[in-house]
Amino acid sequence: MTEQDTADTPAQVAEQVAQHVQEQETSTTATVTPEPVAAPAPQSAEQHPDRWGRVDEDGTVYVTTLDGERAVGSWQAGEPAEGLAHFARRFDDLRTEAELLFSRLAAGHGDPKHALTSAKHLRESLTEAAVVGDLVALCARCDYVIAKAEQAVHAGKQARDAARAEAVARKQALVSEAEKIADEATQWKVAGDRLREILDEWKAIKGVDRKTDEVLWKRFAKARDTFNRRRGSHFADLDRTRAAARTRKQELVDEAEGLIESDDWVATANRYKQLMVDWKAAGRAPKDSDDALWQRFRAAQDAFFARRSAVFDERDAEFTQNAKRKEELLAEAEAIDPTGGLEAARAALHRIQDQWDHVGKVPRERVRELDGKLRAIEERVRSAADAQWRRSDPEAEARAAQFRQRVEQFEAQATKARAAGDRRRAEQAEAQAAQWREWLAAAEQAVASR
Repeated sequence: MTEQDTADTPAQVAEQVAQHVQEQETSTTATVTPEPVAAPAPQSAEQHPDRWGRVDEDGTVYVTTLDGERAVGSWQAGEPAEGLAHFARRFDDLRTEAELLFSRLAAGHGDPKHALTSAKHLRESLTEAAVVGDLVALCARCDYVIAKAEQAVHAGKQARDAARAEAVARKQALVSEAEKIADEATQWKVAGDRLREILDEWKAIKGVDRKTDEVLWKRFAKARDTFNRRRGSHFADLDRTRAAARTRKQELVDEAEGLIESDDWVATANRYKQLMVDWKAAGRAPKDSDDALWQRFRAAQDAFFARRSAVFDERDAEFTQNAKRKEELLAEAEAIDPTGGLEAARAALHRIQDQWDHVGKVPRERVRELDGKLRAIEERVRSAADAQWRRSDPEAEARAAQFRQRVEQFEAQATKARAAGDRRRAEQAEAQAAQWREWLAAAEQAVASR
């Protein structure tokens, strides 16, 4: 099978196949030949040839038929009985030939067409056959063999037509599958392997007439070409995409390798994270270069983070030591007692604070704990200093004395006005004295609560 041109449109091709299949199906719907009436095998003529013939006085040999006697030959070489036996043996030869054809048909051996031709030839020869025997039975037997042969020929034709229809249906199914693959498949290797399997299956299917086979082959070849074009286009696009991915990943690798020696730990670590995001978004490059670029990219990341880890480990050890030193300073600060001498306590606290600031950083998880403890001690010393200041505040004492003086002044005015009989002025002075007395009480209370 060679690939045919595919100039016809799919609609035309489908119409041609449908029309031809319909013709094939129509040809297989002939009337079934009825079962022929069985005819028994004729008797052998050699034992009793006189039942079906005679030899007259002049040696002419006759055979009896439905239409009467028919001369079949002449016998001059001996007794009449010998002549009848001679022609009877010739009859038995024809009888044997008929039975051989019958037995082959019954056993399903040989070509029914050949058997039919032979049976017809034998049947036609009986009209003029130079034999003596039961020609009526032999003719009936030949007719029966002919009918059986025709029945076998018809059955064979039906079987061939059914096999042809099945073969056409199988090839149509393969074509439909191929066309679906051509239009829809995206699993390229699996689809390509399946098309090759379809071709092998196609070659194994026999019995399709040439016209139908050519029409179906055109559809299959076209489907395969369509698939190959789609697959080629896909891989061409994939090659372009992977080439672009390779270029982009090369840029990312170059940047990643350029950041290895960076000491800006936070910003560089964040940049590496973004580079990883960009790497995944770039897509796949050709496998050989993709693997090599990935190894370089990972090596750059690992080198940077290994450096950072080493620095952080060293820093963590230093921070741990700083925390121990601050714990020691806190132990000293806890011993400060402001009640035993405020100035000494404040001096000790300042010394500890100076040392605290020079110690340096501690692990992040301990910053709040240690600073909180120091602030508590600082608050304790500060509170003691504030209490002492409030107790010794000269302004508060002066303010209380001023309020007391104003009270005494307004009380004296009220006494003087009442003595003079000036009730109105006396009540005003007493009201002002009462107001100042309230302020005096508040000032004295503030001084007393320090």
